[in-house]
Amino acid sequence: MVFGTQSVLETLRSGKEIERLFIQREFGLAEIEKLAKELGVPYQRVPVEKLNRVTRKNHQGVIAFVSPIQYMPLHNVLTQVYEEGKTPLLLLLDRVTDVRNFGAIARTAECAGVQAIIVPTKGGAQINADAMKTSSGALNFLPICREPNLWETLMYLRNSGLQIIACTEKTDKSLYDIDFSIPTVIIMGSEEDGISKEFIDLADSGARIPLAGHVESLNVSVASSIVLYEAVRQRIK
Repeated sequence: MVFGTQSVLETLRSGKEIERLFIQREFGLAEIEKLAKELGVPYQRVPVEKLNRVTRKNHQGVIAFVSPIQYMPLHNVLTQVYEEGKTPLLLLLDRVTDVRNFGAIARTAECAGVQAIIVPTKGGAQINADAMKTSSGALNFLPICREPNLWETLMYLRNSGLQIIACTEKTDKSLYDIDFSIPTVIIMGSEEDGISKEFIDLADSGARIPLAGHVESLNVSVASSIVLYEAVRQRIK
């Protein structure tokens, strides 16, 4: 965590990855906001009470959270996968906000051979110490790609030869009827309301995990594990 106008400005200029930036609503920190926009750093204008809950020190109206990882450009990751002769298997998380869920998903994804996790610039889980711990180190090895527009990202992946599979209960097609042996990006949705309708409509197919009990849904990290290891099973076979 970095706070104070000059410290935050220098951190932004240094090229370090900023996970999140809080700017006091009443302050006009134009230089910081301008630089954040240029660098694509997500920021929020918040009341001073929120800043004071984070730290009681002299924050001067701005607090930045430095990311423990280096985000990777999706184009570079995908190009490398194809150059190595591998079949792409990517995971896109639509508004998964719980850091422990995110860490657990990253751990499974790394073990399953997923080449990258794609997250939104805004509206996703903060990659912090809890996420790193829950991932059991996986976030040190698995590329994370932060994208400002997931719809455009999905279109880019489709044009790059990947099928789009939305893991949702809003389909009659079983997970076990999907061919995961071809280049694939799997979408997993938020803990609250699943995948956004626009992404379900964009997908080449939905994929439903069969449930035999009374509970209507699975935790997103558990569901991710089931889907990813069906892909692993098919690819090993």
